[in-house]
Amino acid sequence: MNRKRVVVLGATGSIGESARKVARDIPERMEIVGLAAHRSASKLAEQANELRPEAVCIVDETKVDELRGALQYAPQILVGEEGLCEIAALASAEMVLVAVVGTGGLRPALAAMAAGKDLAVASKEILVMAGAIVMNAAAANNVRVLPVDSEHNAIFQCLMGKRPTSNAQRSTFKADSSTLDVSDVRRLILTASGGPFRTTPVSEFDAITPEQALRHPTWNMGPKVTIDSATLFNKGLEMIEARWLFNVEMPRVDVVIHPQSIVHSMVEFTDGSVLAQMSHSDMCFPIQYAVTWPERVPNSLAPLDFGKLRQLDFETPRYHDFPALHLAREAGETGGTLPAVLNAANEVAVAAFLEKRISFPGIWQLVAEVMSRHTSIADASLDAILAADQWARAEAASVVRAH
Repeated sequence: MNRKRVVVLGATGSIGESARKVARDIPERMEIVGLAAHRSASKLAEQANELRPEAVCIVDETKVDELRGALQYAPQILVGEEGLCEIAALASAEMVLVAVVGTGGLRPALAAMAAGKDLAVASKEILVMAGAIVMNAAAANNVRVLPVDSEHNAIFQCLMGKRPTSNAQRSTFKADSSTLDVSDVRRLILTASGGPFRTTPVSEFDAITPEQALRHPTWNMGPKVTIDSATLFNKGLEMIEARWLFNVEMPRVDVVIHPQSIVHSMVEFTDGSVLAQMSHSDMCFPIQYAVTWPERVPNSLAPLDFGKLRQLDFETPRYHDFPALHLAREAGETGGTLPAVLNAANEVAVAAFLEKRISFPGIWQLVAEVMSRHTSIADASLDAILAADQWARAEAASVVRAH
């Protein structure tokens, strides 16, 4: 029985907390050997004292003394961005769960793959920004990229169940298209809850407050992802992520609104058949599948009771009222540095909205404005992508200031 040794980047966020639950639930299959957080020193110490990993990392260097004082044992303590890359390459680890919000997970992800670690990806931004670079690095280093986002994990499960494969394909999932055949896939269909404003008239959008936008009807997430869910930018970013994870063109990635969040995504095949993956809304399900794949392991998670589900609803997104999906599709189809610009401008816009400096519709208006000012660079290097990211942040900030 294989016990997977895992490093968790972004340990104190909602994904990190779910990873801790999974490790507690199936200790014979998952051991957390490294934990990293940005600045929540006390929470990181609490997790470390329970799980006793061999290494911990705090990115904010001003918090290292607080972390050291709260630890009840003596792990290796790593600090800063370099420490994050170092813990991602921890010798004893087999897998790195990247759950860092924003773009901070990109360099550690590349460091992990260079050290031969499989990636479990919950930070969609690294694939949005640098999908080609990440997937090429995975192929070059002969490592796996396993999706943890519930939607992409669902698609992965559906693709794994679509038809018999060779022994080689059953034993491994690599990042190149030769081991994940999507030739008979018509569409990848990502489901979206619709967020808190699924039925809100567009005439009321200008009056939406951050407090209202943070009340997600289904998921318990951090503020950035919760606002992205309200604008549907979260789903737009997931469309680009799916394009790279599963090696499909953007026109074959679609979105449907499903407010119950029971069907996590679907795959439609060329013959019209559709496979869907279903479970309760709990991130422990996709995290466990990524860790134990290709095996399925019993756990304490609640199974679905179909007698109590009553109904499953599906709707076409309100594309005109929520332009984020069109902006993301444009960025994904253009490629190059434009997805990084979309992502960076959105991060600035969300922060400005939470600070009540722009309106709710101002989020996608700001992103569209910054995208229109950018000339995308095709086949961009990592330096070019990071430069585009920084340019977009500065440009978005100047638009906010002029607002």
